Amino acid sequence: MPITKISHFFLSLSILFSIFFLLSTLASSSSSSSYIHAQPSGKTRSLYSEILRDEAVERLYELGKVSDSDGYLERTFMSPASVRAGLIIREWMEDAGLRTWVDSMGNLHGRVEAINASAQALLIGSHLDTVVDAGIFDGSLGIISAISALKVLKSNGKLGELKRPVEVIAFSDEEGVRFQSTFLGSAAVAGVLPVTALKISDKSGVTVQDALKGNSIEIAEESLLQLKYDPASVWGYVELHIEQGPVLEWLGFPLGVVKGIAGQTRIKVSIRGSQGHAGTVPMSLRRDPMAAAAELIVLLESLCKHPRDFLSDCGNCNEFTIESLSSSLVCTVGEISTWPSASNVIPGKVTFTVDLRAIDDVGREAVLYELSNRMYQICDRRSVSCIIERKHDANAVICDPELSSQLKSAAYGALKRRIGEIQDEVPVLMSGAGHDAMAMSHLTKVGMLFVRCRGGISHSPEEHVLDDDVWTAGVAMLAFLETHM
Repeated sequence: MPITKISHFFLSLSILFSIFFLLSTLASSSSSSSYIHAQPSGKTRSLYSEILRDEAVERLYELGKVSDSDGYLERTFMSPASVRAGLIIREWMEDAGLRTWVDSMGNLHGRVEAINASAQALLIGSHLDTVVDAGIFDGSLGIISAISALKVLKSNGKLGELKRPVEVIAFSDEEGVRFQSTFLGSAAVAGVLPVTALKISDKSGVTVQDALKGNSIEIAEESLLQLKYDPASVWGYVELHIEQGPVLEWLGFPLGVVKGIAGQTRIKVSIRGSQGHAGTVPMSLRRDPMAAAAELIVLLESLCKHPRDFLSDCGNCNEFTIESLSSSLVCTVGEISTWPSASNVIPGKVTFTVDLRAIDDVGREAVLYELSNRMYQICDRRSVSCIIERKHDANAVICDPELSSQLKSAAYGALKRRIGEIQDEVPVLMSGAGHDAMAMSHLTKVGMLFVRCRGGISHSPEEHVLDDDVWTAGVAMLAFLETHM
């Protein structure tokens, strides 16, 4: 699929950053699609397709029917559907030979011990919650692929040959829909969830603590702190997830290795001017916050498209930082509101949000500094007031080179076993979206594997992964586990 078609179909700048990054780091081959889309032979169809493809796909669709709403998929933290989904996944874990339990943050665990009981554990996970009107693959694919791979080892009588314990975790909350606080599940396990999170309320006034108690899970400050895993007991964390972007599809690869997860800052910009009649105030006398907001948004777009042009005098920015920003920086205005919001009134106040992401934290801070200074200058020139508030910050996460190398080898091996010889390297991507791996990076080294999704669409019922790509992901997860035997 040509880039122009993709860029017209997907307006998000985050998509563009992924494509530009890959174009700068991968040598693409005109023959790659023919290799990756080649029909598998009868021999490759024996790669445990009944478990890694047929059963896995069946389970994805079964879980996709477990919803709190009629007509669309919705599972939020400790909702009835989330609890039902957890019970189903628990049965699948036990079917694969795992010992299971639910912790005091509602996370579901399935674990198999190793020959060496004192060895550090490999954690594999993703989330069982969803957004509203969700697709069936986001989160669920990572959980099911891991369980399926372990089931293959059990069916082969090799589950007991693992040299380290393996634990699959279905995290109770990643999306943050119900309580507007992401990573409740994984942050608790990583030990970075503040105790104040227990008192966060949803729209109905129910707190996190209440939601857990309503499902017979008692949690207090002390028990929350006890959820944190001992870093010395953990070898690493791996997460398989749909890409949620179009790059793998464009390149013709089912799988890609994640190099890192972009850091993120969200700011709120509030501009106040002089409210007035649309027909009586001359243009030269207006202090219009809407016009100012428009100029600020165009400034944001220009800065994020061409950071080098704006940061030439940045004292903290070396060439590496500038180059990193040029390939990874994305900025989005996702919300804008006006007051009083009438067609015949010059607004008195305009508010908009900015979501800014980059893999280089120093560069992200430099962009924010430059952006803020230029925004204040524009507002001063237009005689309007401007307040810039930082609402959220998350540092970038760089995936562990050792884990990434193992995952890349596993992905390459899976492609070779499924399709035959391939001439191109497995793609290496940046993730512009947040994942549980961000929280788990505070506990241990992390690695991620992306799976191609149709059109790059996610957080939508149109989200789709080919059955054979589910199979390839399962073969890759199996290959990765086999390196730990």
